[in-house]
Amino acid sequence: MQDYINEPQEQDDSETIRDYLMLFWRWAWLIILAGVLAGTASFLLSMRMDPVYEAKSTVLISEASGTSGTDYSSLMASERLTRTYSEVMSSETVLVEVSQLLGITMPLTDMAGMITVTPVRDTQLIELAVRSSDPEQAARIANTLVGVFTNQIQNIQSSRYSQSKDSLQTQLADLERQIQDYSDRMNAATSEDEIERLDSKLSQYQQIYSNLLMSFEQVRLAEAQSSSNITQIEPASVPYAPVSPNVLRNTVLAVAVGMMLAAGGLVAREALDDTVKSPREVQRLFGLPVLGVIARNTIPEAYLITDYQPRSPVTEAYRMLRTNIQFANIDRPVKTLLVTSAEPQEGKTTIAANLAVVNAQNGSEVTLMDCDLRRPTVHKRFKLPNQKGFSTLFISTLDSLDQIRQVSKIPHLSVLTSGPLPPNPSELIGSRRMIEILKRVGAKGDLIIIDSPPTLAVTDSSILAPVVDGVLLVITPGETRRTAVRQMIEQLNRVGGTILGVVFNNFNEHRTYYSYRSNKYYARYGKYFSEDTQELSRRKA
Repeated sequence: MQDYINEPQEQDDSETIRDYLMLFWRWAWLIILAGVLAGTASFLLSMRMDPVYEAKSTVLISEASGTSGTDYSSLMASERLTRTYSEVMSSETVLVEVSQLLGITMPLTDMAGMITVTPVRDTQLIELAVRSSDPEQAARIANTLVGVFTNQIQNIQSSRYSQSKDSLQTQLADLERQIQDYSDRMNAATSEDEIERLDSKLSQYQQIYSNLLMSFEQVRLAEAQSSSNITQIEPASVPYAPVSPNVLRNTVLAVAVGMMLAAGGLVAREALDDTVKSPREVQRLFGLPVLGVIARNTIPEAYLITDYQPRSPVTEAYRMLRTNIQFANIDRPVKTLLVTSAEPQEGKTTIAANLAVVNAQNGSEVTLMDCDLRRPTVHKRFKLPNQKGFSTLFISTLDSLDQIRQVSKIPHLSVLTSGPLPPNPSELIGSRRMIEILKRVGAKGDLIIIDSPPTLAVTDSSILAPVVDGVLLVITPGETRRTAVRQMIEQLNRVGGTILGVVFNNFNEHRTYYSYRSNKYYARYGKYFSEDTQELSRRKA
């Protein structure tokens, strides 16, 4: 027994890309609609938002000359100082003084949210940006913030040397008074001894004054060398164009995001979809050949399209299916064919009836048997009575077959309807009498096509599969689940059935790349669906 079930294999990259491209092409209208809706919503929201203006200023931090250098440590220290100043610039102390100077009453948290301080990497520059709905207010806050920050940093740096400078200035003032006093006393003295003594004292005070003055200058020099200089090299100007909302940018981004979300949703839906979609998927997942693809048509099920429109593209697809079945098993010609599906409502009766018609049109003596003893429908398709039929043969002699089998309006096609519904269909189909019935029916014809119940619903098809020459599986793309197909194949293989292949029924011509190629074929063949065929259809109607 041949095992047709293969383990799923990875698709080639080209096939995967092609499948996704066809998926996006098929749903392009939805992707575009999602982008248009998202872009429209973003445009309307952006137009209703209040404009926001941004004022920018650039500050240069000149490092103290006493700490400057070219080694790595000095460069790192310079970058750390710039980052530190960028944090201090937006501190609460600075913001409080700025709000007091400008008379701003908003909370400090709101004001801090308006300010962005960014150190420029690998430089000693700090970029300050202030956003506000009032462009003039944004510029004022930026410039005032730089001024307040500069003053506070200078005060902090000066406080380190203020005590020494104050002490030296006090001593210098005292010495200046002493020097002036001795100068006056020396000018008033009359004796040489007195003048000489005062001049010696005055020289001492002058020497001390020179030393203190030198110390004072050294302190000032040390202060200048250790203090960083803050310079506003680019003052903030009043902005005239808002930076937010950027209507064009928001709209374009919304369109892109909307289309990407729609495309992602389609990919996720396709990945989670467990249904069989294309013939190539059947070949890849289950290793079964696809013997036919029957496109979706608008003909009601009450009419057999192979008889109603004998030259239509769909009828030609049935003829191709007939030919493929004939060559499906060369070593064992197919005399009895079982048509089944995994689940109900997949069109197996339609396939069986039309396949019987095209075989009869080819000159073969065909018998269509309705072995669905639960929900038979073959007699409805051919508009035949169902008082007697297949089930009657189990309680009567086989010699009555010719009276029970009905001749249809299609030449060379006989129909054996189901007959009265028995209470035990599975037991009847599994009996020896069933094999005798098949032999007797086959003795007076070339081909028996059996319409059976769904394989996963009841056991009738599994019982019939070993006693027929071949089994044809009907799959409806987009509806038949992969797990159901897998279970059906496993069940038929388990009982020894010979699966010839798969026929796709009700195939949507706009779903896959395969259907695109089929469409091109149908379009070329459609010119043969000429006026005489249409006239024939009208006469039959």
